[in-house]
Amino acid sequence: QPKEFGGLEAHPREFAETAMAIGAMDGATGWVSGIVGVHPWELAFFDRKAQEEVWGTDPDTWMASPYAPMGVARPVEGGYILNGRWSFSSGTDHCDWIMIGAMVGDESGKPLMPPKHLHVLLPRSDYDIDQDSWNVVGLRGTGSKDLIVKDAFLPTYRTIDAGKVYDGTAWKEAGRTETLYKFPFSCIFPLGITSSLIGIAEGALACNMAAQRERVTVSGVPIKEDPYVLFAIGEAAAEIAASRAAILETVDRFWDMTEKGQEVSFELRAIGRRTQTAAAWRAVRAVDEIFARSGGGALQLNTPMQRFWRDAHAG
Repeated sequence: QPKEFGGLEAHPREFAETAMAIGAMDGATGWVSGIVGVHPWELAFFDRKAQEEVWGTDPDTWMASPYAPMGVARPVEGGYILNGRWSFSSGTDHCDWIMIGAMVGDESGKPLMPPKHLHVLLPRSDYDIDQDSWNVVGLRGTGSKDLIVKDAFLPTYRTIDAGKVYDGTAWKEAGRTETLYKFPFSCIFPLGITSSLIGIAEGALACNMAAQRERVTVSGVPIKEDPYVLFAIGEAAAEIAASRAAILETVDRFWDMTEKGQEVSFELRAIGRRTQTAAAWRAVRAVDEIFARSGGGALQLNTPMQRFWRDAHAG
């Protein structure tokens, strides 16, 4: 978030480490912090008037998403008329604004060709939340419900060309010179999601290790002395640590390049996404291994281990 609106303009590494720490305590909260925490970064590219509307009264105002263009914006004088339904709006009950994706459409509401993808801002008064749309087994606490927009007027200054955000040129039009805003979108938004998953895995590991201290096998041998269990825990811990290290190394490397004025090419961005994706599935695989060694007690709904397992797979 820009400093002029009370933000820290923190290094992406700090953002990632924070999402990991929160995810280790509660997966859903870590997920929401990782997603909602990205939106102030993008709002910095919007018209100054839009930023003042969101942050002018309260710099701690939250915005939900999603970015997927599930609605259509029909051009009218001064802006657009927006209609649509968006799914997976994480943390939306706690947000006063939404930043969502939309396609520009014609008079009939059909998307134009070639397509034009916008990211748009709407205040809470301009949309409804379907409170019955999030009934899931994992990440239940994210409240990732559906949003419904019907004939909402959208002034032009509350829109931005999504393509320029994705290709990394939005900062130029916005006049942003800080390193943070030159950082590629593909390295920022997925970072929040992957970091929360790594945090979930770290939480599962800590939960398992605490539980194993008192467990005893039917033969009277402490579980913590079982070589098979120790091997499984060690392997899972190594996978999680490697995932964490890979993510943070990539963030640091791309940050250093951006700070020096070097372009993070599309090839490097693809490698970055590969690293994030691999880190996520390695973390989930580690949670599976931990859960399999946690005993039948981990199935009880009053234990955090089953929640870590469900949240990891939902992510």
